[in-house]
Amino acid sequence: MPRRKNDLSGPHPTDPCPWTGIDENGTDLSVDDFITTLVVRTANSLRRVVTLPYSEQFGLTMAEWRMLSVVAEADSLPFSDLVKRSETDKSLVSRALRLLETRGLVELEAVDGSPRRGLTCRLSPAGRTLYRRAMPVAQRAQAAMIRVLDEEERRVLYRTLHKLRRACRDEEDPEQEA
Repeated sequence: MPRRKNDLSGPHPTDPCPWTGIDENGTDLSVDDFITTLVVRTANSLRRVVTLPYSEQFGLTMAEWRMLSVVAEADSLPFSDLVKRSETDKSLVSRALRLLETRGLVELEAVDGSPRRGLTCRLSPAGRTLYRRAMPVAQRAQAAMIRVLDEEERRVLYRTLHKLRRACRDEEDPEQEA
């Protein structure tokens, strides 16, 4: 029986999972079955369907929303920490911050009066106001997508994604304990 376009149950129950019984060489995996392909495609779709509508509603690009929300959660943050926490390229962080600063949403302060020592980022009063207005909208949009999953699927996906992130951190920095 063909699946309907709006069938959210995932692969059809009779479709074999290409990940079960996988050998260490991934011999039978196609590119479409790569975990990276599936996760990136899903993340891109989620950004377009969930995040983009509310970021645009508040006049922000997705990069600006990401920086605004990370700074808001930390209150005040050195630029280098913002790059790490947002897991975003330094140049993209820098561009987004400069745009947010130009719009009066963030304040950038040189550490010890010298930009060479780094910058500290914090929300301006206007940035704080925008964040307080946008966050409930973002939370509702995120919750709506999470609620597509039943309770057990939510628990499994949450644990699975965190387990994969820990495995990636271990591979990136074997000395670091997760």
